[in-house]
Amino acid sequence: MSPVLSQLAYLLAAVCFIVALKGLSQPRTARRGNLIGAAGAVIAVLTVMLTPGLNHRGLILIAIAVGLLAGVIGAYRVQMTQMPQLVALFNGVGGGAAALVALIELSKIDPAEPGTVVPLVATAFTIVVGSVSLAGSMVTFMKLQELMTTRPVTFVGYPVAYVGVLVIAVAVAATVVVIPSMALGAVLAVLGLALGVLLVLPVGGADVPIVISLLNAFTGLSVAAGGYVLENTLLVVAGTLVGASGTLLTKLMAAAMGRSLLSTLFGALRGGSTLGGTAISTRPVKSASPEDVAILLGYADRVIIVPGYGLAVAQAQHTLRQLVDVLLERGTKVDYAIHPVAGRMPGHMNVLLAEAQVPYGQLKEMTEIDPEFKQTDVVLVVGANDVVNPAAETIPGAPIYGMPILHANHARQVVFMKRSMRPGFAGIENELLYEPGTTLLFGDAKDTMAKLLAAVKAL
Repeated sequence: MSPVLSQLAYLLAAVCFIVALKGLSQPRTARRGNLIGAAGAVIAVLTVMLTPGLNHRGLILIAIAVGLLAGVIGAYRVQMTQMPQLVALFNGVGGGAAALVALIELSKIDPAEPGTVVPLVATAFTIVVGSVSLAGSMVTFMKLQELMTTRPVTFVGYPVAYVGVLVIAVAVAATVVVIPSMALGAVLAVLGLALGVLLVLPVGGADVPIVISLLNAFTGLSVAAGGYVLENTLLVVAGTLVGASGTLLTKLMAAAMGRSLLSTLFGALRGGSTLGGTAISTRPVKSASPEDVAILLGYADRVIIVPGYGLAVAQAQHTLRQLVDVLLERGTKVDYAIHPVAGRMPGHMNVLLAEAQVPYGQLKEMTEIDPEFKQTDVVLVVGANDVVNPAAETIPGAPIYGMPILHANHARQVVFMKRSMRPGFAGIENELLYEPGTTLLFGDAKDTMAKLLAAVKAL
């Protein structure tokens, strides 16, 4: 393929990535956007494979085949509840790949040649940030997969270790720019890995979605810097898109949590900001049977559904959709209230409900639907917890204090579907459970939802 055709192909792939990102911004166009992005990736790979003088084509094809097989198996086998873990793995692999490429390119740069300072800075940046993304994403994966405690992890002298590793990493990066060598690059990669671990270990509970989007931004920035090192415009464009969108998403997620970015990044230096309790309260609550709740729902004029991670765990989204359809047939107005951090990653509930073919028009963002709770007869909370917890507004010092919530407590009745009285992901009790207008419906969400659906149909 001629250089001109290669550049045109890269331009087409870059346009695909931009259009894909635009499509992914809306649920209605997300599927099409994903396909367009995949087409752009295929164009980019084919362009590279057709480049004259490319070495080791056989090994590259084998690597592509292995990655393709792993991706297909993962896409089919990974359940919806494990999607955040899969995203963390993909994100970490991207950062690690960028760091490895930069490390290899470091050995090819001759500092004696003019104009190498900026490429060396970009190389050092890629190595350290890519390594941070790799290690941080792996720790996030282990937390979400519960291979390690999901609670914040700190130790004596943590702030000193955190700052010390950061300062040493900056010093080594500066040294790499002046005296580039593979040995120093490897040391910088190890320091980046350590920094990534130290960055994520103290994060727990409600801050996990913020960290996922933050590490995604890190991966994008490392890929963009790696594209500069390789003089590949497409990598620069793709990495910049991911870095910019990830940074913006991180800012929005932090705002949705009522946190600043500095607090998310460095709050652990003050001892962590997401540490909650695990004790189960013995305070009395009001519970009911599916038949009792069916009466509340069957004769309500306005119902709002608040979905959460428990809905994904139970895989009850399809039964929930059937319940909503029955209520709509009875003339009840029903919508889903989507909190920005419901689930374990940004957009988790949107993807879950889209899988159940829930019409996009029924999904309402928090700012849009929150004022409607005061005119709502029944709020059905399915698997959510922290996003409706009044403690975010009433208990200073709580892990979620300051986080904007869905004001389900403003409705006339709240039905809370829970497996047990255990606290949510932030590790604190939900004060909404003990309010007079709240009724608890205990049991596995899928089984209980099926009974509730049958009871509503029988009315």
